Amino acid sequence: MPYNRADTVLRCPPSICNAKQQQVGRTIVRKSLLRLQCGVAKSSLLITSAVKSSILPRADENKKSSEDSAKTISGFRLFHQSNAIGIIGGASALATADFVKKVVEWTSVETEESLPLLLCSDPQLSSSSLAGIDLGMSRKSVSSNHRGSVLAALREKRMFLESSGACCIVMPCHVSHAWYEELSHGCSVPFLHIGDCVAGKLKEANLKPIETGSNVKIGLLGTEATLRAGFYQDRLSNQGFEVVLPDQATMEHIVVPAIGALRRKDIEGARILLRIALQILLVRAVSMVVLASYDMRSLLAPDDPLLKKCIDPIDTLARATVKWSHSVRNIT
Repeated sequence: MPYNRADTVLRCPPSICNAKQQQVGRTIVRKSLLRLQCGVAKSSLLITSAVKSSILPRADENKKSSEDSAKTISGFRLFHQSNAIGIIGGASALATADFVKKVVEWTSVETEESLPLLLCSDPQLSSSSLAGIDLGMSRKSVSSNHRGSVLAALREKRMFLESSGACCIVMPCHVSHAWYEELSHGCSVPFLHIGDCVAGKLKEANLKPIETGSNVKIGLLGTEATLRAGFYQDRLSNQGFEVVLPDQATMEHIVVPAIGALRRKDIEGARILLRIALQILLVRAVSMVVLASYDMRSLLAPDDPLLKKCIDPIDTLARATVKWSHSVRNIT
């Protein structure tokens, strides 16, 4: 393929890549161009948005305006399709991978075409920034102590996806939705909320909210961090559903030990405790249980009868993503 200088793009923001890293990038480009001109390489080179991964802004960096942040991460537009999906990776890499798998599966149900997907996943954000929430902090404490740095990091990912051509943003992570309101503010494209997707799925299942007179109760089971964040309760309550949480004794003696067993790789012990927690909620006359934890969901076998009484939020988000994409394609 003939060399085309227009096909070569290098974007390495000074605030993200230091002088040494930028010099290395320029050296790579020069060598690659030489190979292209000499006919050694068979294809053109494309280097887009060379951004150092796992960036968590320092306290002083959090003071930057959103406009400055947008300039910092503005890069080459990768996608031009009207149905391109931008994915902000979650605290669990497996949950993110499960979401992508489900998107592909639900897409193949209606069409053979694949959706354009752009995934931005930061292991540092997953492992350290969200760790403080797991210490049993209240929602107010999380907001005051962690919101600044985590929000800045998440917003950076969101704006990078927007500038790269994503026309819809999704976040297959339960805990990260604690920052959804601030994160979605100013977003130029639709930003799906996992709680709204769950509420929509419940209504599709003919589970009528309270205002219609059916008084449907929906159970919610997840980690302490997710339950304390409160966004599922808010979104479902706003849609008229009555949300039932595990009582304190169930959390302390069943749910928390189940998570501990899972971390120790005691899969069978974790599965037994999870099934007990689900049965306790069902005894309290809930119609369905929102299983807001990928790790917990993975414990149940596909043929487990209890699974029929559970809703997988990651699956509902994947379905809503595919539905949005198809609706956009039909319009255009």
